[in-house]
Amino acid sequence: MTRSFGPAPSLDDFAALAEQAFGDLPEPFRGLAGEAVIRVDDFADEAVLDEMAIQDPFELTGLYQGVDLSRRSVFEASPPPMIFLYRRPILDEWAERGDVTLEELVAHVLVHEIGHHFGLSDDDIDRIEDKA
Repeated sequence: MTRSFGPAPSLDDFAALAEQAFGDLPEPFRGLAGEAVIRVDDFADEAVLDEMAIQDPFELTGLYQGVDLSRRSVFEASPPPMIFLYRRPILDEWAERGDVTLEELVAHVLVHEIGHHFGLSDDDIDRIEDKA
C-alpha cells in the first residue's frame, strides 16, 4: 500500500513557518534580531556553496550573512543582515530524522542563524543546545 503525504510545503509555506517561529521567540531576542531579513530559498546559490567549500547543497540548511551585533560600529554603514533558510535541505533533514516536526526544525534552523546574528559561533551554539 502506498501512502500519500500531499505536496511538499512551498517556499511561501516555509516563510509562514519561519514567521511563526520568529513570532514565538521571547521579546528580548526578537527585538535584537528584528532588523534581520529572513529569506527562504530552495538551496544556497553556487557562489555561497563555493565560498563555504560545500559540495552537496543538501548540507546547508541555513545561513547568516551580515555583520553580527558584536562587530557592529556606529561609524560604518553595513547592509541589513540576512538569514537564509533553505527549504529542500530542511525538508530532506526532516524526512531523514523523523523525530521532530517540520515546524520544530524550521524554528531550530532559524534560531541557529539568529545565534550567528548575535555573534555566536557554531561551537557556541552547539554548547548552548547541549545544555538545553
